[in-house]
Amino acid sequence: MQFTHYDLGQKQRGQIVEITLQGNAANVQLMDSSNFNNYKNGKNYRYTGGLATKSPVRLQVPNSGHWHVAVDMRGLRGTVRTSIQILPSPLPTIQERPLSEIPSLLRYINGDNSENSSAAYDVFISHASEDKDEIVRPLANALVRYGLSVWYDEFEMKIGDSLRRKIDKGLATSRFGIVVISRDFIRKGWTNYELDGIITRSVSGEQQLLPIWHNITKNEVVEYSPSLADKVARTTANYTVDEIAQEIAELIIGEEAI
Repeated sequence: MQFTHYDLGQKQRGQIVEITLQGNAANVQLMDSSNFNNYKNGKNYRYTGGLATKSPVRLQVPNSGHWHVAVDMRGLRGTVRTSIQILPSPLPTIQERPLSEIPSLLRYINGDNSENSSAAYDVFISHASEDKDEIVRPLANALVRYGLSVWYDEFEMKIGDSLRRKIDKGLATSRFGIVVISRDFIRKGWTNYELDGIITRSVSGEQQLLPIWHNITKNEVVEYSPSLADKVARTTANYTVDEIAQEIAELIIGEEAI
């Protein structure tokens, strides 16, 4: 049986082998040395891969060791030209510290805080109106589903209400302030007013700040507010809205209540 052989040498688990095919479908097989010898000698063998009808083909090395790729036309017609490369290994998975391990948040939740226990709302959400549809409304609804009481303007504001008074009351009677930081947030006046109120109460120990970054880079947050950029945050680039809501709910009312 004719085949094209690539001796990959020693490879680490998780590395990606990319095989490019030109001209036809082909059988593409990734094998360790023992199974490659069986393959050459017509014996039973194990492999990763199979019939490839599209190119390129990417196969992940299952375990560290010496690996080979064999490409053949068994059961197929025509010919195929091949090339191969080892793709750069992915970076380690981002490991962000859980909110439940942040000392300041734990002290606030577990402490004997009369302001904390008598608050009318669990969270106040500060945001730019441009972010309502994509993240804020789904976040507010998800937090409510998880059992939190939420100050969110669409829940609280009625025709004729004073916006400033409603915001002041919401800030004064909420345990935590969620701030959805985006480029639109930074450009707004009302959001800066709300953020000032949240930070003031956070500094005094009455309210904690939970930033969520949305479509914004850390450099942009640093330019806007270095102290805000230093806070433990969640970003919609790495988490879904529901994942963020669940973690906040577990922090505030406990995992067993979710």
